[in-house]
Amino acid sequence: MKYFVATIVVVIGCLMVIKTEWFLENFGHSDWAEEKLGGGGSRLMYKLIGLAGIILAILAVTGALGEITISIFGSLFGQPR
Repeated sequence: MKYFVATIVVVIGCLMVIKTEWFLENFGHSDWAEEKLGGGGSRLMYKLIGLAGIILAILAVTGALGEITISIFGSLFGQPR
């Protein structure tokens, strides 16, 4: 099941990077992104969200996401030694 979900996330992420203009027309501009990221910030935001989705999906499938999460937040939850 995780392979299926990861494949869907990667495909949507690729579409967000490649077809940014379609997402911009259908979901609109982000005032926050335009202010914080400068002119064209909404396009950049959609591309960054797509890229983050691709990277997180690949990390989740390979099992590296769990290791990274434990190494960052493990001490907060009493990581066993």
